Amino acid sequence: MMEDLKWFGFEWQEGPNVGGPFAPYEQSRRVHLYRAALEKLITAGCVYPCTCSRKDIQQAAQAPHAGDDGLIYPGTCRGNRQSQMVNCRFSWRFLVRDGEAVSFNDGSFGPQTFIAGKDFGDFVIWRHDGVPSYQLAVVVDDAAMRITEVVRGADLLVSTARQLLLYRALDMAPPAFFHCPLVTDETGERLAKRHDSLSLRTLRESGKTPEEIRAGW
Repeated sequence: MMEDLKWFGFEWQEGPNVGGPFAPYEQSRRVHLYRAALEKLITAGCVYPCTCSRKDIQQAAQAPHAGDDGLIYPGTCRGNRQSQMVNCRFSWRFLVRDGEAVSFNDGSFGPQTFIAGKDFGDFVIWRHDGVPSYQLAVVVDDAAMRITEVVRGADLLVSTARQLLLYRALDMAPPAFFHCPLVTDETGERLAKRHDSLSLRTLRESGKTPEEIRAGW
């Protein structure tokens, strides 16, 4: 992936294969930082163990949909305690305050507000297989690496609301956010592997140049 990005024209001064003051940059080598954050959230009572599978959530009659962002967790395991989790697999979920408004100013889309329990629900921060979730990992990494501005796709606007709750619970200063419109195909569908979109590697192997691809976008 990094090779394809370099071929496309991206350059970075810090990160994997380059190094920098906040190494290591591979998340597989930063698990101790994520686990320390998890322990802090457990001690603060911000999370609870959850044994629900995705199928369980889908079958819950009261579980509403939240657009393309998936199902809102109905709170089935909110009363669970870690001491109850004997010989069972479980994830850790962050407990949101239903009805709480989470607001921020996006550098691209302007003022944004999402309501906990309506736009998103309790979310997983540590998976049952011992792997930190995206939400927790990026918050810990961005804070540790002193990131001042996060630039990413508009499909992650709701994720920003979740992450702001984590920043607050972990007593970390959040960065500024800038969410870009997504690159789409001729039908308006966003480019994604599940839609059989062509990768940079495929376009490269077909003879396209970076300049031709950028001009088409």
